[in-house]
Amino acid sequence: MLKSMTGYGRGECSKYNRKFIVEIKSVNHRYNDISIKLPRILSGLEDAVRKAVQGRVSRGKTDVYVNYEALSDADVNITFNAELADGYMAALLAIKERYNLDDKISVSSISRFQDVISTGKGIDGEEAMEQLKEVLFEAVDEAVKSLIFMRENEGAALKSDILEKLTTISEMSLNISQIAPGAIEAYKEKFRERINETLKSLGVEIDETRLLTEIAIFSERACVDEELTRLSSHIEQMKAILESHESIGRKLDFLVQEMNREVNTIGSKAHDTQITKIVVDLKAEIEKIREQVQNIE
Repeated sequence: MLKSMTGYGRGECSKYNRKFIVEIKSVNHRYNDISIKLPRILSGLEDAVRKAVQGRVSRGKTDVYVNYEALSDADVNITFNAELADGYMAALLAIKERYNLDDKISVSSISRFQDVISTGKGIDGEEAMEQLKEVLFEAVDEAVKSLIFMRENEGAALKSDILEKLTTISEMSLNISQIAPGAIEAYKEKFRERINETLKSLGVEIDETRLLTEIAIFSERACVDEELTRLSSHIEQMKAILESHESIGRKLDFLVQEMNREVNTIGSKAHDTQITKIVVDLKAEIEKIREQVQNIE
C-alpha cells in the first residue's frame, strides 16, 4: 500500500512496575534517517530500537522519543562511596585531635557529606533487563503500528489525488493529439503562402519539389506523436506503480521527470496557440504531482 512519509504514532506499555511511552514523528526525506532519543540509562538499547523502526519504515526523517518511568524502586540504585567516607572520617578525627574536641562523630553526620551516599537509576540484573526490553519494545511496536496506519491513510489520499491528476493529463494529451494534425496542416498552408509570396516578389520561379521537401521536413519536426505516446506510457507506468506494495517514491519521482521532459518537447515543437496553452496546463498538473510524490515513501 502506498504510504506517505508524514505521520505520527504513539505507543504506551506498563508492566513489571515499569512504564514506557514512545512517540514517533516522521516527515519527508530523500533517505531513511532515524533519530532516537532515549533516557540515559537506556542508551545501550539505541541500536535495537533503531532496527525495530528501520525494519518497517524504509524512507523519511523519523524521530523516536522514548519516555521511561519506574513505578517502583526496582531500578533505583543506592551507592555508598567508602573511600570518600574514609577521607571525611580521617579529616574529622584530625580536627577532633587538633582542637581537643569531645564531639562524637555519628553515622548521620558522615552520611550528610556530599556524594558519600548517592542514588541513581540503573538496571540491575539480566532478568530486570529482559523485563525492561519486553515493555519497551511493546511500546515501540504499538507506536510504529500507529505511525504506519497514519502514513497509509495519508498515502491513500495522495494516491487518489495523483490518479485524478493523471486522468486530467491523459485528457489534455488526447486534446493535443486531436488538435496537432490540423495545426500542422494549417501551418503548412501558411508556410506555403509565405514562400510563394516571397519568391513572387523576387521574380523567382517556385520549385514545387523543393517546396514540398521543406514542408515535409517541417511536418516531421512538428509532429508530436512520439512524445504523446511516451507520455501515455509514463502515465500507465505510474498507475501500475501506485498499486505496488513496496517503496515507490523514487520511481515515481523519475517518471515525473520523464513526463515533464516529454511535455517540454511538445511545447518546443508546438506552432499552435491552443497546444501551447494546453502545454502550460500540463506542466502545472505535472508539477502538482511532483510535489505530492516528494512525500511518498
